Amino acid sequence: MTVDEVDAYLAALEEPKRGTLEALRRSIRTVVPDAEEGISYGAPAFRVSGQVVAGFAAFKNHLAYLPHSGRVLADLSEALTGYEHTSGSLHFPIDETLPNDLVRRLVEAKIAILGI
Repeated sequence: MTVDEVDAYLAALEEPKRGTLEALRRSIRTVVPDAEEGISYGAPAFRVSGQVVAGFAAFKNHLAYLPHSGRVLADLSEALTGYEHTSGSLHFPIDETLPNDLVRRLVEAKIAILGI
């Protein structure tokens, strides 16, 4: 995994997707500044102690935060009011990044599940 892969993924996106995901990337880095960045399952991901703790992806009509866990979004369902989601993907508008406090809760929930 390399940061260059994430840079290339973002560079291939049009605005406002690129800018919104760059803001999400910065927000995740604030929570896990020493995380290793790279691509996992075709999307940018952040690893701590070798474990993926967060990721994101761009789609045609929305962006997604990927907790790489079926449990994180269920555990934080009360904080996700107003967002569409599946068990493993939180969807948000292409021009509106997730709030920093929500990103912190999502990443910390995954870290707690992993026990790292």
